[in-house]
Amino acid sequence: MSYKTVYKEAEAEQVIQRSRFITHVSPVDSYEEAQAYVAMIKEEYKDATHNVPAVVIGEKQELQWMSDDGEPQGTSGPPILRMLVEEGLTNLVVVVTRYFGGVKLGTGGLVRAYSGSAKLGLEAAGICTVTDGYVMEYLLDYSHLAKINNAEQQGDFHIIHTEYMDKVKVTIGCKTEAEGLVIKTFNDITSGTCELLSKKNEKISEKIVDSN
Repeated sequence: MSYKTVYKEAEAEQVIQRSRFITHVSPVDSYEEAQAYVAMIKEEYKDATHNVPAVVIGEKQELQWMSDDGEPQGTSGPPILRMLVEEGLTNLVVVVTRYFGGVKLGTGGLVRAYSGSAKLGLEAAGICTVTDGYVMEYLLDYSHLAKINNAEQQGDFHIIHTEYMDKVKVTIGCKTEAEGLVIKTFNDITSGTCELLSKKNEKISEKIVDSN
């Protein structure tokens, strides 16, 4: 089972009619984690006029929650949540903080400001697919590292972390169906001299590259 979410925690900001809008976005695994994140942002920006949250949880977007946090009903939280759902995103939390600048935006202006601010946050965070896969740790000689880096471009696996010791420890992620091919690739490149230190079933993230 795979789903789309944000790749990393991120922040974005814009000013509209002297009101300052600050967006915070983060991937989360549970409603409790999302609520803790919302509470953290509200505490950090407790002097703000509004802190508007929206949360989607579950591989089928089963749990959806938002609040207008004092803005006119339906002008802030609902348009953010609607955008997240329409984009097919889940397991994420968005909080848009507003410092009122003295100019009222009107109903339509608020909807555009909050949904536009949320979109800036999503762009900063990046979008990824999360799917079932394996995380594997390999130990190999330095002489093979360049070919491993080149092999990554084929898309069968992605390098998560590289640790430089007496030998190189490479942590990679791959989809479940690519497991056999990836193991063969490492064995072929290293002529069987690499050492598979660990292999774990995990959810893995692959960033979606915008071609536009």
